[in-house]
This record gives sequence, structure tokens and C-alpha cells, in this order.
Amino acid sequence: MTAPKLADALATAQVVFDKATLEAAIERMAGEIRPAYDDGEVPLYITVMNGGLPFAAQLAFALGERGLDLEFDYLHATRYRGQTSGSGLAWLHRPATSMQGRKVLLADDILDEGHTLLAVRHWCEDQGAAEVRIAVLAEKVHDRCVEGICADHVGVRVPDAYVFGYGMDYYEQGRNLPAIYALGD
Repeated sequence: MTAPKLADALATAQVVFDKATLEAAIERMAGEIRPAYDDGEVPLYITVMNGGLPFAAQLAFALGERGLDLEFDYLHATRYRGQTSGSGLAWLHRPATSMQGRKVLLADDILDEGHTLLAVRHWCEDQGAAEVRIAVLAEKVHDRCVEGICADHVGVRVPDAYVFGYGMDYYEQGRNLPAIYALGD
């Protein structure tokens, strides 16, 4: 099956948050996150791939500007695999860095229903993480979130619609768009 064209989606999509708004939200988040690591310990900064990459990079720079050193690793766990609805969780890469006794900061693009982030957080805890904090660029506003998951740090709240851009994809397209769009009718 051929994926729908991004250009067609963009023709009816609406900008929910532009680049300047998202960059300001990331700067605000960095200011909120920094005090959580005032103990001098270097947190393990885990990017949730692929969607979390643009946001995680921006947030890491903002934290660095505030004097916070980070140890980097990544994981790749997905429920979507190029589709617009989720299925079972597939682990494509697990972090190689030990989490035993460490503070872990997970950076992801969106908290929607939370299935993936809940599984990832539990996995980090099972690996011995002393603390797991979650930072997401966007949190979808609805009442379908799984019990037991919430983000510690949220950049923006998006409507209960299919959103893409700034890491979030439309059939594996548009992750590098510098704004968040909602799919039109």
C-alpha cells in the first residue's frame, strides 16, 4: 500500500503550534527541569525514537545552556510502525547504558494514550533506575490516558486530533516540519 502524500495532508491541515511557540515552550520546560537535578548527579537522558529526536535535541541544548550535563542514550519502542493507529509494542532498540541507581529523563514527542511511555517507564524501573521523569513536547487533551502514566514536564497541550510535525509523523512523513499540525477533515 502506498502512503498518502504529505502535501495532501498539509493542504487541509491547520497549524496548532508554530516553531516560535514550540521553541519558547522548550525553553520554559528546561527552566522547570533544571532544578530537579541540582544535586550534581548527571542524569541519563533517553530519547524515545524516532519521534522524540527533534524535541529531545532542542531540550538537551536548552538544559546545557542552564549548566546541566547529560549522559545520552536512546531507545526505540513503537506501537505505530508507520500507521496512524497503535498495536502491540515493538522494541527496536534498548539503551545500552546501565540505569542501576540512576536518575533517568525520558524525552518523547507526545503523550497520547500513554501505552508506550508507561511500558518504557516500567522497563527503566525494572532496570534499576532510581527515578524516571518524563518530558514530552506535546500532551493530547482527552480522557483516554492509561492509568498510571503522566508526564512530569509538558511543552504544549494539543487537541484530540491526529497531529504531526516536530517529530510526530504522518505515515512516517513530516517529522521534520518545524510546527505541529492537526490533520484536517
